[in-house]
Order: sequence, then structure tokens, then C-alpha cells
Amino acid sequence: QVQLVESGGGLVQAGGSLRLSCAASGRTFSSYTMGWFRQAPGKEREFVAAISWSGGSTYYADSVKGRFTISRDNAKNTMYLQMNSLKPEDTAVYYCAAAKARTEVVGVFATPQDFDYWGQGTQVTVSS
Repeated sequence: QVQLVESGGGLVQAGGSLRLSCAASGRTFSSYTMGWFRQAPGKEREFVAAISWSGGSTYYADSVKGRFTISRDNAKNTMYLQMNSLKPEDTAVYYCAAAKARTEVVGVFATPQDFDYWGQGTQVTVSS
């Protein structure tokens, strides 16, 4: 089992940047495919990005492609989401998630049902 804790959220103006972190407990972090999701008020949780166990493969939602970058540091048991050129429509609670899968094929990890463990979320608010 793995426990996940997000941090780095906050209030930023449109066009600004934030970096989210997801710290994982346990010694098997490198065994997990990791992902970021977000949920705005009144909307369903939506996929943002995923990264393979090695960090060698990544996959993004079209809405964030070219603006967000997912990465991980297995030595630090931490995953990151660098968010640039933020827009008001990026406002949401951002969640990190882990899937018990050691694979480079991350394009199939794009729904909440594909992940096994979740963090508590961190709020990101982008003002116009």
C-alpha cells in the first residue's frame, strides 16, 4: 500500500506558474504508474497527466498539453506537476494517484478507475 500527500497548490494569476508535489510513503514507489487528476466544483474528476514507473513515458490530457509537465524522482518518492501558462479554467482541486502497474504504456491510465490509491488533494485557484 502507498500513501500520497499533495502540496504546492495556491492562488495564482492567469499566465502564472505553480509546481505541485506528491510525496509517497513506502519503499515501492518505483513500482507504481502515477497520475494527476483534477476536479472543479460541480464537475467530474478529470485526467490531467500520467507517468510511467521509470519516468520514461508520459501522457497528457489535450487541455494541458504543452503547458503542464509531469515528472518523478524515484529516489525521493516524489512526483511533480509543473504548471505554466495557467488559465482560470485550470482552477480545481488537484489529486495525485498511484496505480499498481510497472509499465511504460501509460496512455491507458486515463480514468480514475485505472488508479488504486489517492491523495487528499490540493487546491489550485487561477484568477483572471
